Amino acid sequence: MANQGTDSRFLGGPAGWISILLPLGLFLWLAQHIPAVAAGGVLTWEVAWVPSLDVSLGILLDGLSLTFALLITGIGTLVTLYSTSYLGGHVHYVRFVCYLMTFMVGMLGLVLSDNLLGLFVFWEVTTVSSYLLIGFNADEAKSRRNALQALLVTGTGGLAFLAGIVLIGTAAGTFNISEIEGSLADHPLYLAIFWLVVAGAFTKSAQVPFHFWLPNAMAAPTPVSAYLHSATMVKGGVYLLARMNPSLGGTDVWFWTLVIAGGFTAVFASLLAVRQTDIKQVLAYTTLMALGTLVMFIGVGTPYAIEAAMAFLLVHSFYKASLFLMIGVVDHGTGTRDATVLRGLGRSMPVTMLAAILAAASMAGLPPLFGFIGKEFMYKAALGAPAMVWVTGCIFAASVLMFVAGGVVAWRPFTGKLADTPVKPHEGPWPMLTGPVLLALLGLTFGLMPDWAEALVRPATAAVAGVAVEVDLYLFKEVNTAFLLSLTTFAVGFILYLAHSRLRAALARFKPRFDPGWDRIMDGVAAGSSGLTAIIQTGRLRRYIFVTFLALAVAMAVSVWRAGLSPYMPTLDDLQFKHWAVLIFIMAGALLTAFTNSRMTAVASLGVVGIGVALIFIIFGAPDVAITQLLIEVLQVVLVAVAMLKLPYMNRENVKTIRGWDLLLALTIGALTTLILLAVLEAPFDLELTRFFEEASAPLAYGRNIVNVILVDFRALDTFGEIAVVAVAALGAYALLKGTRRPMP
Repeated sequence: MANQGTDSRFLGGPAGWISILLPLGLFLWLAQHIPAVAAGGVLTWEVAWVPSLDVSLGILLDGLSLTFALLITGIGTLVTLYSTSYLGGHVHYVRFVCYLMTFMVGMLGLVLSDNLLGLFVFWEVTTVSSYLLIGFNADEAKSRRNALQALLVTGTGGLAFLAGIVLIGTAAGTFNISEIEGSLADHPLYLAIFWLVVAGAFTKSAQVPFHFWLPNAMAAPTPVSAYLHSATMVKGGVYLLARMNPSLGGTDVWFWTLVIAGGFTAVFASLLAVRQTDIKQVLAYTTLMALGTLVMFIGVGTPYAIEAAMAFLLVHSFYKASLFLMIGVVDHGTGTRDATVLRGLGRSMPVTMLAAILAAASMAGLPPLFGFIGKEFMYKAALGAPAMVWVTGCIFAASVLMFVAGGVVAWRPFTGKLADTPVKPHEGPWPMLTGPVLLALLGLTFGLMPDWAEALVRPATAAVAGVAVEVDLYLFKEVNTAFLLSLTTFAVGFILYLAHSRLRAALARFKPRFDPGWDRIMDGVAAGSSGLTAIIQTGRLRRYIFVTFLALAVAMAVSVWRAGLSPYMPTLDDLQFKHWAVLIFIMAGALLTAFTNSRMTAVASLGVVGIGVALIFIIFGAPDVAITQLLIEVLQVVLVAVAMLKLPYMNRENVKTIRGWDLLLALTIGALTTLILLAVLEAPFDLELTRFFEEASAPLAYGRNIVNVILVDFRALDTFGEIAVVAVAALGAYALLKGTRRPMP
């Protein structure tokens, strides 16, 4: 039941007004571009985002993006108006508005973006904001669980899509959609790009086997469900496939993958829809049917199939948003959504009944609704498709079951004898009725005047097909095979509707295991994480250090092997006595550090090594670096020595002085480091950067000490960051030492 509360503010107060006016203003701004786009125009706008990587943020307004944007803003306006009454009195209504507006902006950015990287950013905005919307009732465990499921499934697909974007940029030489020339089918990276893009699209548009998250998203409030299912998030994957069709379509793998997956999803979801008793769940599964149908026809790829897909895109958006909003009114007015309980609501809720019957008739494909036109064109496209039997069979089966679902959702609850409901049936307020009525009437209007729809369907079809396509939408022209299939659909659908109780009972015996399987996967991930943590997080610092350096040794060994480096002895003729003296000094400190049993001696001898390094800097003319090194070594020895005064005494009599594996690892890293450094010294040295600093230090930074100029001018922010790190470390050390109060032994 709607968690609406009571609110005396008109339309939810300022938050409600903003939520209505923002999408309405955007809708009106977009609508003024319909004539130009319908005439074949394509509008673009671009601004540099990361110029160094040749990445820009751009807007591409063509038939496809304009159609989606109008649906997002138009239906968004009606949904937000609806929400002012449905949730206007909710204690977290302002938060809800923020989530919904974020989601709307994300979807608009997704469909309008000309740059694939920008598209991905908005793609993830919709993922995160939908997670917040689905889990809006955060006090319910079901909402939290289903929101996390949607986030993980679509987020994982999003990562695959990002990898595909990188490969597209490599193959096409650009990330701008409008600049991708021709098909990428002949490129060596095509298959990798295809599967990565399909993974992102299929998870977003809930194709089998990733379909289970979408019905579970019904845990969201009804306005969110209406918005997600009609015009926005779930069609994001469909939009991606449609947008990439000119570049990735036309191949056998594209055709068979999309046609088989889309057709199976459409029929499978239709069967699951009929077995539901919650009318909101019935609609959720019919959304899967629509998404599967759209994917299948995009995969078919013929001009007629693309035209049918774009027409059905509008059909589905109108009836699905209307029916979801209608269900919210029914839930609000009766206190239940159970199809086995709801009967005879027509007398108490006549306006809701009108909207429901019109929208459901469009879903069932009855004339003269726009849904009839959409279904007719799908049949015509199916009859001309390469895999005619499969495509036609899937559309016929799904359409028959949609007829049954329409009767269950919109006819049965309003006819017959009034049943007992938790709340006495009553009509909803006008903000909740405006959306479903207008959308239902829009489906009727486009059915009677299909020329109006052509202004959107024609340019959208051209954008997806990649070439101009002649589009001629009509309600009825002749008796043909498609028309006869429609009549057969009505007849079979009516028979199944009469037997829908027995059909539901038969289908109820089939229990898909996708959703429970998800729980088992998550349990396995949790168990695996616990086991891995028990192995890795032993609580022993020595093991952590050993594993870290072991990984470093493996990485260095692989690098040496791939580079083909071979050991050799450098010439030592230029070494003088002072060099040998410093070398012996450093080696003595290192050996003493390794073999001593005293902590203080180890710290002091390690400081000796650091001082030896400082001497090397002095010998080779870097006194400023040497001073820094000396200061660090002195500070380190002092801090560690002071810290050790606070530590308890440890008896090291039973501790082995030499650990074999530690010694082997240390020698391995030392040898590999030496080999790499010798190879670096033998390689030609590029002095381009050195010459730049030599020439630019005095005229640009007014300094002749090049090192200082680099630190305080050319790398000022980097130096500032290093100072901040040192300051934070010093404060942390001070707090640690000051807070430690252990008695001396």
